[in-house]
Amino acid sequence: MTAIAAGRIRRAVTAWHCCLKFYSVATRLPEEFRLPPEDALRLIEEEVLGRFEVRQLPDQAREPFLRTLERERVVGGRVYDAHIAEIARIARAKAVVTDNRRHFSSLARDGIRVLSAEEFVRSSRLER
Repeated sequence: MTAIAAGRIRRAVTAWHCCLKFYSVATRLPEEFRLPPEDALRLIEEEVLGRFEVRQLPDQAREPFLRTLERERVVGGRVYDAHIAEIARIARAKAVVTDNRRHFSSLARDGIRVLSAEEFVRSSRLER
């Protein structure tokens, strides 16, 4: 986030689903860690909406995406990772940063790098 805030990352993109997931998780954590809805919203507004381009699947891509899920037998929680990967493809992302690299390995065929947060930080330092 520091590199994004400092403008060292020119075009940061995230999926709308990620905003919803953050809000959902942040507001249901155990009480000592849970954020009230207004704080979760403020974090999304200040740290995400103000710094990232937020994308979702275009209308015309939704049914083909569902058909791909069915054809490739993608089920359960992997659906959400497939959704994020498809948004990365459509956005022509250069990289996806995740700690769940295995679920994003299909992006390699589209020339999209899949990096852990540590790898991303190292590579962004090298590019400066």
